[in-house]
Amino acid sequence: MADSTPRRGRPAAGKAVLTRERIVAEAVTMVEEAGLDAVTMRGLARRLNVDPMSLYHHVDNRDTLLDQITELVLAGIELPRPTGVFRDDVHAIAQAFRQAAVRHPHCTPLVLTRQLGSSSALAPTEIVLSVLREAGFPPDRAVHALRAVLAFVVGALLREVSASSTFSGDNLSGVQRRVAELNASELPHLIEVAPQLAVCDHEEEFAFGLDLLITALELQRP
Repeated sequence: MADSTPRRGRPAAGKAVLTRERIVAEAVTMVEEAGLDAVTMRGLARRLNVDPMSLYHHVDNRDTLLDQITELVLAGIELPRPTGVFRDDVHAIAQAFRQAAVRHPHCTPLVLTRQLGSSSALAPTEIVLSVLREAGFPPDRAVHALRAVLAFVVGALLREVSASSTFSGDNLSGVQRRVAELNASELPHLIEVAPQLAVCDHEEEFAFGLDLLITALELQRP
């Protein structure tokens, strides 16, 4: 019977060479399939069919791995060139971030919590801050605004990817059941908006919320 135990040293003929890029890519897949808590160095080594210690030649530890996953998400943002029009610039940046986040929805929340140091990872933050500072926000309020925009984009994305088929409007019979439940509540305002409350058009909700946020930021400009 063949020995399936992962081995140290050089890979067997025909096997992919272990690299940092391959490790991070597999970790991203792992997060998207099972969530952040499922990612461990041992579990990742099993997926790659390598000895766990071999990972440490490329990644210092799990914390470093999470940083590199975050960098991959940020590197996927196609940043627009600022135009000098505040509303247009914030809108374009938020949409660009959302497009990148949709590709890695379960990895994206790391953007809110990881403190990265590389220039490539910090580039999106620099762009947003440049727009906010150019608009007149002092440093402290520029940081508040930056975090508010990020929190909105990530929150909207998490709701979208976690929504049931009924809430997304794909399950018509489920939508009808939900509308019936709301109508049976005998609460007048819920009954009034039951067809709208039962479903969520995620694109429309994102656009509406983003416009509200930008309007609020405009009111905060000195």
